[in-house]
Amino acid sequence: MRYLAPLIVSLLFSVPAVAQQQPNILLIIADDMGLDASACYDVGDQQAPMPNLERLCEEGLVFENAYAAPVCSPTRATIMTGLYGFRTGVGSAISRDGGGGLSPDALSLFDIMADTDYASALIGKWHLAPSGDELNHPAALGVTDYYGVISGGLRDYERFEVIEDGAPVRVSTYATTLFTDRAIDWIADQDSPWFLWLAYNAPHSPFHLPPTDLHGYGDLPDDEASIAANRLDYYNAALEALDTEIGRLLDSMPLQVRDNTIVMFLGDNGSPGQVARHLYGQRGAKGGIFEGGTHVPLIIDGPGVATGRTDALVNTTDLFTTIASIAGARAETSDAFDIAPVLSGGETARTYVYVEHF
Repeated sequence: MRYLAPLIVSLLFSVPAVAQQQPNILLIIADDMGLDASACYDVGDQQAPMPNLERLCEEGLVFENAYAAPVCSPTRATIMTGLYGFRTGVGSAISRDGGGGLSPDALSLFDIMADTDYASALIGKWHLAPSGDELNHPAALGVTDYYGVISGGLRDYERFEVIEDGAPVRVSTYATTLFTDRAIDWIADQDSPWFLWLAYNAPHSPFHLPPTDLHGYGDLPDDEASIAANRLDYYNAALEALDTEIGRLLDSMPLQVRDNTIVMFLGDNGSPGQVARHLYGQRGAKGGIFEGGTHVPLIIDGPGVATGRTDALVNTTDLFTTIASIAGARAETSDAFDIAPVLSGGETARTYVYVEHF
């Protein structure tokens, strides 16, 4: 039995009578994209053009009060387990020499999905593994189909190492494009309802100039001094490139698949201090438990999802229970609330949000 003390987790699985009516679930995570970086929210300026994301905002539901941990590993752990960091021990970004990491004994979202009729996969950034056994960590947490970057970041967006079939492989394709290609191929192979956790590294540092066909910042020079002097434009170029690839992914789906897919877009923490619009003060950025570090974009669109904006309170723990609920499973922890009722115009039982960093 995987540890969950001091929590009681109950699982009740049910399968809808008509399998074709079960919606697919696509969770897209942008790395280091705070509220101020999205034109869907009235808290910033000089945002990147992101027409595909803005279309999701127009057609779906925009959450005004979604909160994450102020750095990436704890946020990912909350989604994976439905538990706050003080219960899992993941309270800060995991480093290779710092140990820590999410215990492989934790009951994960992928363990739960394995008992539904959903196919599931995780593509992209992992950053949950304790030092010493990184290659096997996704599988230990129930991810039977993993392809991506096991550590926290990339030194070079066009030359890096991914894990494929449990082994490291060197690649030389722009990371945002590579993960989109992989997602397109994986979705095309599915003949049952599916859940895909697609975790991009963009727009996380290093700030860089993406391939020019993905953005409109092509007149920027591609040298370190220019990037250091004008980081915001390069950050925005990476965001626009991300949006372009998200659009390509959504457009690649046959109409009946796209119409039956719930898309969840989330920023995993606030924007980094070098590019944050400091609307919350000088400490209002990634790494701090203030608004600028923890208040993140969350947009959900798909079949049965209301259009507009909601003030419902959301912790990233809630995605654990909500994704399970959409898949026909019941997965409850004392830290997670099902926001599926909010998607259809109802309310959540959550009356507070909780963030931590340790």
